Amino acid sequence: MAINSPVFPKVFVVILNFNGKNILLDCLTSVFKSDYSNLEIVVVDNNSTDESFEKARLNFSRSHFIKNDENIGFSKGNNVGIRYALEKFADYVFVLNNDTILEKTTISSLVKTAQENPLAGIISPLILNADNESVWFAGGKVQWRKMKSVHLTKKSSGNIYFSEYLSGCAMFIKKEVFKKVGLFDERFFLYYEDADFSLRSKKAGFDLLIDPTITIQHLEQSSSNDSKNYWLVLSGLLFFQTHSNAFWKVWHFFYLLLRKAKNFYNIYIKKDSAALRISQAYKDFRKLEI
Repeated sequence: MAINSPVFPKVFVVILNFNGKNILLDCLTSVFKSDYSNLEIVVVDNNSTDESFEKARLNFSRSHFIKNDENIGFSKGNNVGIRYALEKFADYVFVLNNDTILEKTTISSLVKTAQENPLAGIISPLILNADNESVWFAGGKVQWRKMKSVHLTKKSSGNIYFSEYLSGCAMFIKKEVFKKVGLFDERFFLYYEDADFSLRSKKAGFDLLIDPTITIQHLEQSSSNDSKNYWLVLSGLLFFQTHSNAFWKVWHFFYLLLRKAKNFYNIYIKKDSAALRISQAYKDFRKLEI
């Protein structure tokens, strides 16, 4: 169907890529097998150096391709694609990791769930691991006491259920959410941007839903532990500073003193080089505009 309609609303799949040579083509192949017709795909590339972007553009010419001049991170990179989709009158934007594999009916099922749940702002499928059996994401929970966000790996129900936050790995978002709460917060380069966007959407009155009858596969591209720990700490500090109430901010002040003391011990007593990156995250957090 060439035009938008209540029956077949226009869906834009936004896929952010960074050096996804071994995964991007498989992801796009699965999206193109979709049984949903009013569908467009935009691939945003964060200045990859492995020719993954060029190969995708060659093999999937019907997609839209945008290449950034540098690696601008998850939030900012996805926002490039989201803005493009909204300018092209998307009814729904499906933010999708480049290391995922969809089922043929994934998108049509998400549209059906969205239409049957008008209060839903964001919907997630059940996200399985690479073995396509064990669960990678069945919902998200914020642990305010420990300053962590965690993935739940057990379904709350066999039916559709609520979640405190949803994973940026696969977020099916209706356009009204962007109009009301804006896009991803670009202060989050990597990690916690999904929890932040979820909490802002929930605060604006939208439901966050998991539909466990819809599944996708997540291959989970690896990153270096030092880099991962740095961004987890920095983005975590930003998230909890932004969303914590007065009680938790006081709690976090003392909790962070303990964490910093432990990190100091790891640097100077255990001679743990990874702790240096965590120390840098604490320093860089102080430079952020909160």
